[in-house]
Amino acid sequence: MSRLFIALDLPEQIKNEIKRICFGLPGVRWVAIDQLHLTMRFIGEVDDSMFYNIRAGLSRVKFPELTLTLKGCGFFPPRKKPRVLWIGISVNDEIFQLRHKIEKIVRETGLEPERRKFSPHITLARLQSPSLKKVQNFLAANSMYRSQPFIVDHFSLYSSFLTPRGAIHTLEADYFCDDFTNYHIP
Repeated sequence: MSRLFIALDLPEQIKNEIKRICFGLPGVRWVAIDQLHLTMRFIGEVDDSMFYNIRAGLSRVKFPELTLTLKGCGFFPPRKKPRVLWIGISVNDEIFQLRHKIEKIVRETGLEPERRKFSPHITLARLQSPSLKKVQNFLAANSMYRSQPFIVDHFSLYSSFLTPRGAIHTLEADYFCDDFTNYHIP
């Protein structure tokens, strides 16, 4: 069995920029810099046969290079006790088109459609016992955050193994935009 998700990786420069704002909140487990990503589709546990079908099927996704800009901060769930801090993405139709293509392939392999609305974001931290006032201060201090635009030329399939210290992610395959050839399995 494998626990899978599909993500867009971030350039190192953007990851380092994000890490500079990740401080000052007690009761928070910050995401490790090497695990910052934008989840395009969480798949969950699948057997080996489904894993291979998904990995092969994703090679049929065709897409152009995307230019993304990170913008603003927030938390999930809205209007309730904060559990996750995030950085958002500037409005971008291309990311929704790519998400639609990925979702179509995943459903063709036999998985159920994603029930949650796609809300593109980068998870910064998981909150165990946050002070609402300190979370509000963090959000106010970073509400104007905006990254430099960056190019995305591939998406990736990852497996994830949960441990008491957090998840361990393993790259299973990269899928490159139309300007590159097919996909790469490390």
